[in-house]
Amino acid sequence: MTSDATRIRLLMELRRQGIGDLRVLSAMERMPREEFVPESFRDRAYENTALPIFAGQTISQPTVVAMMTQALQVGARMKVLEIGTGSGYQAAILSRLCRRVYSIERNRELLSAAEKSFKRLRLGNITTRLGDGSKGWPEQAPFERIIVTAAAAALPMTLAEQLGPGGIMVIPIGPTPIDQQLMRVTRTDAGFTTEDLGPVRFVPLISDLAEPLPARMERS
Repeated sequence: MTSDATRIRLLMELRRQGIGDLRVLSAMERMPREEFVPESFRDRAYENTALPIFAGQTISQPTVVAMMTQALQVGARMKVLEIGTGSGYQAAILSRLCRRVYSIERNRELLSAAEKSFKRLRLGNITTRLGDGSKGWPEQAPFERIIVTAAAAALPMTLAEQLGPGGIMVIPIGPTPIDQQLMRVTRTDAGFTTEDLGPVRFVPLISDLAEPLPARMERS
């Protein structure tokens, strides 16, 4: 069982790392990270580190989740697209901050586990899809915010074009894990502006020719 002390310790560490958005900190305090990791790692759920999940993947380090969420500047009425559901933890945090999250995952095992977590936690404002995240979700575009949890070699215009006016995308960009930078991309009347938020390491964004399957919605 995770103690309140370990959560508080993590929140204090996030503050020291520059996370000052109180809505983000509150969402991370209230969202049980242990629900998104295998049973054998639940006693480490509030360590500030990435942990193994299914399919050889990891749940991101809390600092990275908080940093990307803060950079996204999510409003309560916004519609957010997430590329790479993974464990589901990032989508769960976003679900506490916005109107609706649309999340795409290409690995069926990961998506199934994440959907079960959403159902257990009664997160009814997350809609999921199995498919190629690099294509985005054109039927639901435009989005006020897009977050990508895998690294693209260059700015993926297919995703950028699904931002609405003034929309923001947070995405790792770089050809290799040692050359990745977290970028904040903002859509303006003239096109797109970018801001470098610092070095990161993510798995690569994979694109294929498979058509995504119909959407599924988790309801409380």
